[in-house]
Amino acid sequence: MDSTNVVTHAGHTAAGSFAELWNPGLLVLLLLAGILYTLCMNSWRSRFAESEPVAPKLQLYFWLGIISWYVAEGSPLAYYGHHYYFSLHMLQQSILYLVMPPLLLIGLPGWLLRPLLQGKATQWIVRVLTNPLLALFLFNFIFSVYHIPVIMDALMANTALLTAYRVVFLFSAFLLWFPVFCPLPEYNRMSELKRMAYIFLNGILLTPACALIIFAKAPMYAMYAAVPENLLLLPMLDDQQLGGVIMKIVQEIVYGFALAYTFFRWYRRERKHDEEEDLGSDGYLQAAGHANRV
Repeated sequence: MDSTNVVTHAGHTAAGSFAELWNPGLLVLLLLAGILYTLCMNSWRSRFAESEPVAPKLQLYFWLGIISWYVAEGSPLAYYGHHYYFSLHMLQQSILYLVMPPLLLIGLPGWLLRPLLQGKATQWIVRVLTNPLLALFLFNFIFSVYHIPVIMDALMANTALLTAYRVVFLFSAFLLWFPVFCPLPEYNRMSELKRMAYIFLNGILLTPACALIIFAKAPMYAMYAAVPENLLLLPMLDDQQLGGVIMKIVQEIVYGFALAYTFFRWYRRERKHDEEEDLGSDGYLQAAGHANRV
């Protein structure tokens, strides 16, 4: 888009200021969080009780989560997705609620979180909130309600209300992924098989909202329907349908990754268990043979 062609929509310009496009405040906060995380994983690790080394691969996952967060909330994707293009808005949501939380959870070791969960009341609250059925229902309910046209139109017209809703939305996304990528073994309530069923069920529950958007016959959201035609890259209806397709494709990719991650973790655990049993059997047979010879 030509930045010299300044056209106003919803109180903003098509060009956008540097702060609106790149959000330097969020960048500083996320960089600080990433640096503190890296220090805790390495030079500060001895300060944590029962800490264990965290593989560089897992630390990379956490940093990818940080980068994903900034791309979704601090880059031009957030600005143009909010004010102009529904397809970019859905891409932003896909990154923020489906991609970023798993990456952060995979990179977080239990020993880093455990000091924050001291006290019976805190532990009880965590157990209630991370109940798989509650997490599954809460996220999909919030996701579906958000995409009801009258609800989204109201949220888009009220910045404070939208911010509050998105905080709850993001919190529910972390709750959704916690049972799958649980960093705390004491809060793990599901076997790998149940986790795979959980992921599959969530994919089914997310489908109706995506289908409603993909197969809509007319623009659904006032905010995006009001965008001047000279600012559109696609006809409004096509952009709206593209948004639903993007969400569905990203969902399939992320859920496929989660299923593969869970399956191979299950496979490695079963294989290790079988090898330990074989070693135990071999040791027993050798001991028995030695006793017979004696």
